[in-house]
Amino acid sequence: MAMEIERKFLVDMTAWTPDKSGVAYRQGYICSDNERVVRVRIAGDRAFLTIKGTTENISRLEFEYPVPLADAATLLDRLCETPLIEKTRYTRQIGGKIWEIDIFHGDNAGLVVAEIELTAEDETFERPAWAGEEVSGDARYYNSNLMKYPFKAWRNGSTKNE
Repeated sequence: MAMEIERKFLVDMTAWTPDKSGVAYRQGYICSDNERVVRVRIAGDRAFLTIKGTTENISRLEFEYPVPLADAATLLDRLCETPLIEKTRYTRQIGGKIWEIDIFHGDNAGLVVAEIELTAEDETFERPAWAGEEVSGDARYYNSNLMKYPFKAWRNGSTKNE
């Protein structure tokens, strides 16, 4: 069984600066209900279909499969809910773990989130200075929810999905 154990943090942009190593991501959701999501993602020149279950604490089932780039593009353009999520992803290795830092674009511009995947919910890890407030348990920061309730709306006063 594939299990994703992930913690999320807002990024302090005064303490972290992106470099030129970022990869453009475009992703959409074929299904985005509370019990499951089915995501299509193009990351640079690679594409994936991902199925995720309900989050319990910071864990959930996750199954990810590579798909042909042309198929992913068609799925994004014709079958996914809109708007799509667009972001640039950067990775940093810190303390033997990979951190993924996402700078969102479009309706989610201004949002920068870092994620770290763990092998156990209680695993200790080195937390970099730029990893600010933890938002692991805040559903507003799930990409599938950012599609429905973009950052620009709720940071300007909307309280949907809080």
